[in-house]
Parts: sequence; C-alpha cells; structure tokens
Amino acid sequence: MKDKTTAALLAFFLGWFGIHRFYLRQPGLGVVYIFLAFIFISWILGIIDAIALLVMDQAEFDRRYNDQRAPGQHDRYRRNEVRRDYQRDVNTGRYPAQQSQGQPRRTSTSAQVPERHKVNPFKQSGIKKYKDFELEDAIEDFEKGLEINPKDIALHFNMACAYSLTEKADKAHYHLDKAVEYGFTDFDKIRTHDDLAYVRIQPQFDDFAAAGFRLSRPGAPPVQQNVTQPSPEPQDDKLLSQLKRLAELRDKGLITEHEFVAEKEKLMR
Repeated sequence: MKDKTTAALLAFFLGWFGIHRFYLRQPGLGVVYIFLAFIFISWILGIIDAIALLVMDQAEFDRRYNDQRAPGQHDRYRRNEVRRDYQRDVNTGRYPAQQSQGQPRRTSTSAQVPERHKVNPFKQSGIKKYKDFELEDAIEDFEKGLEINPKDIALHFNMACAYSLTEKADKAHYHLDKAVEYGFTDFDKIRTHDDLAYVRIQPQFDDFAAAGFRLSRPGAPPVQQNVTQPSPEPQDDKLLSQLKRLAELRDKGLITEHEFVAEKEKLMR
C-alpha cells in the first residue's frame, strides 16, 4: 500500500532522480527522470509531481497507485465483485435466489422480449388479391387464414367486404357479426365503408344495425337468403321499395352518389 504523503515528499526532494516513480511502481518513468536529470528538467518535473500528489484526492491516488494486481488477480477480483452484486440483488428480491450457478443472470421480467405472433400468410395474400379486385381468390385466401386464426377481426371484416362486393349479403352479415363478436367496435366504418354499400341497402340491415350489428342468434351460420320463397308483394312494388330505400340512404349520406348509381343499375337489370 503506497502512501500519498511519502510519494509527495520523495517527489519534492528526490524527484530529480525519479525516486518517487520507482516508489509508485513506475520504473519506466523513473529511468526517464534519471536521463532528464542531466539537463535539469527532472528537477522541475519532480516539484510539479509533488504538488500534484499533495492536491490529489485520496480515492484517486488509491485508484491509480494502490490497485496494482498481479496477472489473473484482477479477474478473480471481478468474479468476487459479481458474486457480491448478485447476492445483494438476491437479498433485495431483484433476482430469484434459487438461480443455479452457471446460468445467465436475468435482468428483469420486463426486459424479456415477448414472443412474436406467427404471421398469417393467407391474410397478406388475401388482402393483396382483394385490392386487385380478385374477389373470389381473396375470399379463398381469407377462409384459409381463418383456419389458422378463427378469431382474426380484420379477416372477418375483409371477408364481409368481399362478400358484399360479390352481392352475397347473407355471408357478409355473418362475417360482420363474427368481427363484432371478437371485438370490432368501429361501427361507423360499417355504416360508411364503400365496399359494404350492397349490405346497407338490404331490408334486414336496419334490424342488424339496431341489434349492435349482431345476428339474431350470435354464432349461427349465415341464413341462405337466395332460397325461393313466395313474395308477399308484386315484383314491381318490391323494386320500387328498394329504389326508394336506396335514395333514402343517399340522402342521409350513408352511400355516395357513385354507389347510388351503381346499385341502382344493378337493381334495374
């Protein structure tokens, strides 16, 4: 253990000969001071070193000159330091005490990276086909995607849009019902989305919306509406009623003028 005061005195009185450097285990600098003594530079350096040692903080002095370990000793010191830190963390409850030796230390539960959800390839391919207006192929991919994740809200909503564009209102209602069942709450999107215009002009849409966009029997398979049934009113009156309802939806802003014209043309065919 080197003493700061002793080193400063050696530097002041014998610094010209580098004695204080030998004392502080710096023999290389000590030899340099010996050579510089012949040109009187080491005298000045010795006085400067003495002043610097006197004003130096004791902790800094110990860090510089009293932490000289033999080869391999530093590693042992570091391992002991790690053990002390770990034991402290165990005592404070930061790490589990039963962690066995040799296992990597865990920083905290919150630092662990959560497992990523598996990407559904059919969902991505279905959306691409849907945007390209390849609706039948898109529906096929969406169905395969639902086999992987039957509760995917986006898949059910996109299925409803695709079925609406292909004028299959019963299946569109079914998948809207499933989307709401699994957590879909953006009801304004159902009322305004362009691709759901065909669904909104159906007579049963008002009851469907009033029920919170749920079918009368949640989870029930879609009712096949294309089954031939006796019409309670003449065909002309039914067409007129549908055209009137279509105009009301346009006037309320629920469908655009473009949607109104397109749906009107479909009804007139």
